[in-house]
Amino acid sequence: MRKKQNNEYKSPVAAFLWSVTMVGFGQLYNGQYTFGFMLLASEFTINTLSNLNPSIHHSFHGDFIKAHDVVNYHWGLFYPSLYGFSIWQAYYRAIVMNYQKEGKEPPEKVYLTGFCIGLVVGMNLGVYWHHYFLDHILLFKVLSSPVFNGIFLGIIVGFAGHLLEKLQSKLKVDEHGRKG
Repeated sequence: MRKKQNNEYKSPVAAFLWSVTMVGFGQLYNGQYTFGFMLLASEFTINTLSNLNPSIHHSFHGDFIKAHDVVNYHWGLFYPSLYGFSIWQAYYRAIVMNYQKEGKEPPEKVYLTGFCIGLVVGMNLGVYWHHYFLDHILLFKVLSSPVFNGIFLGIIVGFAGHLLEKLQSKLKVDEHGRKG
């Protein structure tokens, strides 16, 4: 049986932003319903087992010690990977779908890899090392929250990863001296 091809344009930016909003929403936007609901179920499971929502609640109320104490870090460190993967996959899948809609071969280049890997690494470091700000640097007290520090470092390292990826692609030169 032949698979029905969707001829609707999918904005990679919209897919990216839907995934930023909630894990799996970008996949639902792209029409990947089974995969999107699997990611949503994973998000719900990890969120619940890590006590992420109570930590967010305490963070927004300025009770950073309680935000730290309530998190189950064994589960909490899974969340950044799921989040980063969801963003990357939705963005790239929208690009591939648009190429297929036009009857073209999908690009060999993979987009936003540096940003998403940097996001995951930064978020994990931020979640894991947030207590350093709580104990040593009172000026950045807001970063003593595992939630805020994870987001802050995730964004910074994500953009650094994106810049490194762009720099690497500009420096990549094939044997004929052309930029790749």
